[in-house]
Amino acid sequence: MANNDRDSAQHGPKMRILVYSSDAAVREQVRLAIGRRPAADVPKVEIIECATSPVALKHLEDSGIDVAVLDGEAAPVGGMGLCRQIKDEIYQSPPVLVLIGRRDDGWLAAWSRADKAVSHPIDPVALAEALAELMRTRAARPAAS
Repeated sequence: MANNDRDSAQHGPKMRILVYSSDAAVREQVRLAIGRRPAADVPKVEIIECATSPVALKHLEDSGIDVAVLDGEAAPVGGMGLCRQIKDEIYQSPPVLVLIGRRDDGWLAAWSRADKAVSHPIDPVALAEALAELMRTRAARPAAS
C-alpha cells in the first residue's frame, strides 16, 4: 500500500475547503494558515482555490465542498455578497468563513449570514481556529443527499 493510500486509510477522507479571493496573495495566506489541517482533531484538507465568483459558485453547486472561506475584499464580487447569495440559493450550503476588511465590519459579516469572520490582516491562528470550528460543525451535520 502506498504512503498516500495508507495515510487516507488511517485518517479518513479529507474535507474540501473552497478558498475564494481575487487576490492570489490572500489565497496563499489562507492556504498557509490552514496547512494540511487547521487543528489536530479535524481531518486533513483539500483546498480548492477560486479567483472568480462564477467558478466558486460552480464548485459549491456541484457539492462536495465542506467549508468555504470567502474574501470580503475580493473584486468585482466581494465575499460577503457572495456569501449571502450562497446562503439564499444553495440548498444546505456549507458553513462560510468570511475575511473582513477590519474588525468593525463584523456587522457586514452578520448581514451576509457568514458563520464566522476573521479580519484582515489575516491572523493565521485565528483563521485556523475559526476554520477548525466550522469543520467540526460540518462533520457533525449529516451530509446532503
